[in-house]
Amino acid sequence: MLDGQSNRLGVLFLAWVFGLGLIFLVSERAAAQERTPYPSDDAVNAVAKQLYCPVCENVSLDVCPTRACAEWRELIRQKLAEGWDVEQIRAYFAAQYGDRVLAEPPRRGINWLIYLFPPLFLLGGILVVYRVLRRAPSISPEVEPHVPDETDQRYLTLVEEELKRRK
Repeated sequence: MLDGQSNRLGVLFLAWVFGLGLIFLVSERAAAQERTPYPSDDAVNAVAKQLYCPVCENVSLDVCPTRACAEWRELIRQKLAEGWDVEQIRAYFAAQYGDRVLAEPPRRGINWLIYLFPPLFLLGGILVVYRVLRRAPSISPEVEPHVPDETDQRYLTLVEEELKRRK
């Protein structure tokens, strides 16, 4: 009888341990699903590099030391924690402070010129260099060397006479 009772206690103990383990696993999964991951500094800075400080001129938001920029980086962290993607955050800041806060201007309106002119200038420069090089006289080894003639001889004698007079 003692043997059967201890067997039953062992089974109950194992069922109790198994039940507690199961409850722990289920509750841990539920808690993990409820928590939103807190964005790392790298994730915040990756977004902040794409934005300029609206207060400081030509300073990226990720390196700006002002208090306002620190608050904006915290705002980016909150938006990322809420599930916003990079484009939504960029659009939010552009709506608040204008397109000047974007590191890469949007490709609309007059901003197209920023993307259009550099390739056009490069092609134009290549064309100018090609035409100049094509027009330049070529130096070929077939050119005959200069042979002095009467004119050269007269010029040399004039130069020598002038030098003699000056001495």
